[in-house]
Amino acid sequence: MAARADPFSSRTSCCSYPMWYPTCMRKTSVYLRETDERRLNEIADREGLSRADVIRAAIAAYALRTTSPRKFALQGCVERPDVHAAEIPEEELLRGFGE
Repeated sequence: MAARADPFSSRTSCCSYPMWYPTCMRKTSVYLRETDERRLNEIADREGLSRADVIRAAIAAYALRTTSPRKFALQGCVERPDVHAAEIPEEELLRGFGE
């Protein structure tokens, strides 16, 4: 008879922490100030989500915000489309500034 796989073994499961629903997540701890914990609880209650779901959503939103391409306000404002702004002498870039 073949040995049964241990459901809590990291070799037979992608989970680092045993869970009773099909998922692959790692258990971690987060230290929060009282005010942050209160805000987390309020958001979870208002949205009908678990605290973990709120934290995962916050991480996902933060990652999108910090990894999205930046759009610079100065892009295209120089009248020399053939030259990159970094290659234009500073004196030329500052001409007329503050006048």
